[in-house]
Amino acid sequence: MAVSNGTAEVASFIYQQIFKVDMDAGPSTKISVIILLSLFFFFINCVMLFALGSKRIFHETPRYILFGHMLMNDSVLLLLTTTMYTMGTFYLQVTRAVCTLLVIISYCSFRNAPLTLAVMSLERYVAICFPLRHCSIATPKRTGIALGIIWFLSSINIITDIICVLIVNPSLFVEVLFCTQEKLFLYKWQLDKTQAFDVFYFVSVAVIIIFTYISIMITARSVSSDKDSAKKALKTVMLHLIQLGLCLTSFLYATINKALNMVTDSPSLFINLRYLNFLIVLMLPRCLSPLIYGMRDEAVWPLFKYYFCYRSGKVRPSVKIH
Repeated sequence: MAVSNGTAEVASFIYQQIFKVDMDAGPSTKISVIILLSLFFFFINCVMLFALGSKRIFHETPRYILFGHMLMNDSVLLLLTTTMYTMGTFYLQVTRAVCTLLVIISYCSFRNAPLTLAVMSLERYVAICFPLRHCSIATPKRTGIALGIIWFLSSINIITDIICVLIVNPSLFVEVLFCTQEKLFLYKWQLDKTQAFDVFYFVSVAVIIIFTYISIMITARSVSSDKDSAKKALKTVMLHLIQLGLCLTSFLYATINKALNMVTDSPSLFINLRYLNFLIVLMLPRCLSPLIYGMRDEAVWPLFKYYFCYRSGKVRPSVKIH
């Protein structure tokens, strides 16, 4: 491909060599572990979504609308990540058009998580710092608009890359290739642009979450009434900061892979380290983040346990919204 940059071509060659060796090494057990783990956490997310859908109040409360979006987003990302890793392990090739569709969805889902955390923190900030205006500011309609903005911000970068390919050479979309995001990079500035977007996302989200935490903490100390709600909001925002840290570890996956490739001489050792990197750094944080949030929620967790145990409880748990 004449317009491809050297970085993308080298990365493609490295990936091909890695996956060919991995295929020869018999990756069935590794893939089985990843698929089973993905299906298990996907099932947990589905049960939580079902629990959220079982009560009307969840459909009308912005924080639970955002939580439901986070669950759906992470579920889609989990399935797509597992699918693309499996394709890569067995070196399955697809057309660039199919690859583009997979990359768009996975890219947007991957970057939606920190942006959703920022909006969830802002919702708690409004609830504690402006309690009288919370119902008028944080409405289901405005929450839907916020989700639309999240998807727009997360997709704008990858859309520009696709437009670039369409302008330069539309016929590239019928090419059969090994699917990675790098295949959409025709020039080095696209890679630099993606890295700049990622830094901007995380710095912005970190600033928002820290700002909301400090604001809620100041409000909790200055207002004598309803301190319990303020303390719960502080814990929630702190949890969002921890979740942001988990998201950040996921973004380090590619960087760690490159570092491992540079310091490891043995292909088999690199394959095993890459597998652990995928499992621990990329997959587990995104699996645990919604589960941790759901476990500490007094309204969702009892319903989750009720449905997870196939309604084995004698009394259906009530919902308490704080």
